[in-house]
Amino acid sequence: MKIIFEVLGGLGLFLYGMTIMGDGLEKAAGDKMKKIIEVLTNNRIIAVVVGALVTMIIQSSSATTVMVVGFVNAGIMTLTQATGIIMGANIGTTVTAQIASLDLNKIAPLVVGLAVGVWMFAENKKTKNIAEIFIGFGILFIGMDFMKHAVKPLKEFEGFRTMMLSFGKGTFLDSFLAVFTGFVVTAIVQSSSAATGILIALASEGFLPIEASLPIIFGTNIGTCVTAMLSSIGANRTAKRAAFIHFMFNIIGTVIFMVFFRGVTIHLVKYLTPDNAARQLANAHTFFNIVNTLLLLPFAVLLVKLANTIIPIKDYEKEEIGGIKHLDDRILETPSIAIVQVMKETINMGQLALANYKKSIDAFIDKNEKLVHDVFKQEKIINQMEQEIASYLVKLSNTALSAGQHEVVDGLFSTINDIERVGDHSDNLAELSLYAIEHDICFSDIGMAELKEIHEKVVDAYTLSLEALETGDSRGANKVIQLEGEVDALEKSLRAHHIQRLNKQQCSPESGVIFLDMLSNLERIADHASNIAMAVIDTNRK
Repeated sequence: MKIIFEVLGGLGLFLYGMTIMGDGLEKAAGDKMKKIIEVLTNNRIIAVVVGALVTMIIQSSSATTVMVVGFVNAGIMTLTQATGIIMGANIGTTVTAQIASLDLNKIAPLVVGLAVGVWMFAENKKTKNIAEIFIGFGILFIGMDFMKHAVKPLKEFEGFRTMMLSFGKGTFLDSFLAVFTGFVVTAIVQSSSAATGILIALASEGFLPIEASLPIIFGTNIGTCVTAMLSSIGANRTAKRAAFIHFMFNIIGTVIFMVFFRGVTIHLVKYLTPDNAARQLANAHTFFNIVNTLLLLPFAVLLVKLANTIIPIKDYEKEEIGGIKHLDDRILETPSIAIVQVMKETINMGQLALANYKKSIDAFIDKNEKLVHDVFKQEKIINQMEQEIASYLVKLSNTALSAGQHEVVDGLFSTINDIERVGDHSDNLAELSLYAIEHDICFSDIGMAELKEIHEKVVDAYTLSLEALETGDSRGANKVIQLEGEVDALEKSLRAHHIQRLNKQQCSPESGVIFLDMLSNLERIADHASNIAMAVIDTNRK
């Protein structure tokens, strides 16, 4: 039991160090993470490079693949692009094994001590982030040292050593059991890096020669697919296909290497580091993933076709569905990208509210009852979007954000409320339109012309506010505030004109009440456009 507890303790430190190092790297990278993803094109080679770089930063191929499932689910990338990133992620995760196989245990405590000192006394945020990287780096090696010491007593157990060596006999049954062992361990701990860390600890103490560890490594690569497969549950079918491609990539690679490249790989890594089993294992892991990517990358399109065959495209996937399009909880693993996505979703919500507002005015002008009911239906979607975006922003605000990113998130909370209120006013306008239609209320030509005049100004103000929100343009935002002032002045003028017409009995009191209510709602929409613009200006000031 003592051995188990010590291995678990060492594994915990190893994973914790890896997490801290990954968080530090991600914070240090900042918006560069977003730029890395933006570089992504249909070029599969670039996609592989992006996948490798992102995984090196966040220190987990499982996290990268889960993130990719989220990207596909949110429509950020296509399945072909996702395939390249998944392959690159397998290469990127080998960096952890390469680091863990180095013999740096003696300096690890010193690195942690110095890095903690820098972290405690540094005032610069970037310096703190870099210190975090080294804290995680040191804790990772302390964890590795714990595991190495924990497994040393296993030398006394001949049965354990015999079992480990049997994995390298080369028979079908032994090879299958070795692959299966790697798969099960990785599926349980949900991290191929953790499983590889345990293997390196065993290899360092002489329990695992490369002949025995190689098939286990193949199994860890398959086991890491479980995380992505689980994350695709509840996602759309395209995201499920991305998880399936990840699984097939590792299965096909394992079969190819077990049949054709096992001997070559063993001879190569022994030649590179003849007396270091830990380095042999790390090099074999890297060699497998690089060669597997080179072999299967040209067939990425065929992998996509296979995924589409196994998980066929349904008719409903081709339909355009209103509501949330860009959000996925898996993207929260990379806050800088999640902010871009929640901004896109806010713009999407704003555009839906704009379309609904225009539709409410068209319903009034054309006396179209169908448009009225369309507005009511769309308003429910807008309300639901506000709730979902707000919930996502709460989750996002609890991630590792920079001060500037927190300002953006805080601003979006008020912005989605303003957009939702625009939707409410559109709903009010539609109700007024329905009342006018049902009671056959007519309006004078002058009144309709005035309504169209203020409507055009409100559309200009609200459209410009969404553009300013999307681009962060303070000049555009200031123009919105100017337009809102013009709408206020025009609303007062038109209200006075209409009261004069009522006094002269040029229109009915019933139509007069509806007209004045319409003006009030239009003026309030312009106010909310101004609020959105002010949020942009405030964010740019800070």
